[in-house]
This record gives sequence, structure tokens and C-alpha cells, in this order.
Amino acid sequence: MRKINLHRILNIVTIFLVTMFFSCNDSFNQVQKIGISENEPIGIAENINLKHTDSGKVTANLLSPKMLDFTNRDFPYNEFPDGIVLNLYDENKKSTVVSDYAIVYDKTDLLDLQGNVVITTADNRVLKTDQLFYDQKKEWLFTNKPVTFKTETDIINGNGFDSNSKFTNAEVLEVTGIITVED
Repeated sequence: MRKINLHRILNIVTIFLVTMFFSCNDSFNQVQKIGISENEPIGIAENINLKHTDSGKVTANLLSPKMLDFTNRDFPYNEFPDGIVLNLYDENKKSTVVSDYAIVYDKTDLLDLQGNVVITTADNRVLKTDQLFYDQKKEWLFTNKPVTFKTETDIINGNGFDSNSKFTNAEVLEVTGIITVED
């Protein structure tokens, strides 16, 4: 009888240990994720003042109250929930990009600006829209949202915009109105 009880106890212990062994198979991945919710950023930066230099000269200055780092995702990105101000410098000329919200996708190098997007170039051209995309690889700006584009002589309204980053071939799509401004 003792032999049967000992045999049952050994069987129960063996089953218990095998069950524990297989249930702990993915424990390392689970330990890495402890404290990190799937919906939470892996990092938060506040009061950003990031400067990019080329040959000792500042070429860009990014200012933002907050950046959320989601680079741990399958499709990594950085989010600027409180907006950005980006100052771009070219030969002592300054252009400015402002938006209420921005998101940068790492894999595609696509920047999505949303909410009161305003770009003011060094030569005082102004683009206003609710959403604007910037392809950093191609250095290309585009949107299909309504836009207002002000040049020295015209205010052009339309439903879309395409341009290179220097605005040398800026095009308002589906133009809804052109107003010539005279001083």
C-alpha cells in the first residue's frame, strides 16, 4: 500500500513538474515585458530642444513639449502629442514648421503633421492645412486635405498640395480660388 501511495505521489509530482516546465517556456519574453503595457511608450521625453548640425552649423532645431517613444512596436514610431515647432536653417535663412500633433514612422521615414499645420518659408511663403505628410527620403511634402498657400502675389486655396522640401515646384491641387494680393 505504501508502494502504491509513493507511486501516485511520484506521478503527481512528475505531472506537476512537467506542467510547470512547459508553462515557463515563454517566461523570458514575459519577464522582458513586465511593467510595459502594449499600449504604453517605452520612453517619454519632455521639453525637447533637439539641434541638428552639419559642418558645425545648426541646420534644424526641433522643439516640443513631449515625445512618446513607441519604437518597441512592430511598426515603430515616435509621437509628439503636444505638437512641434521645427526651425530649418539654410544659408542664414529660417523656415518654420508648426503643428499641434506629429508622428514620425521609423521604417518609412514618413512624418505626419496634424492640426493647424503652418509652414512659413524663408521667403515668406505660407502653407496652412489640417494635415501634411513629409517623406524624409524623397524630401517631398503632400496632402489631400484643404490648403491655403500664400505667395508674394497670390493666396491660393485648394484640396491638396505637392511640393519638394524647398517649395521650388509647389503645386496646389484642385484649386478652388486664387486671389492676387496687392500692396
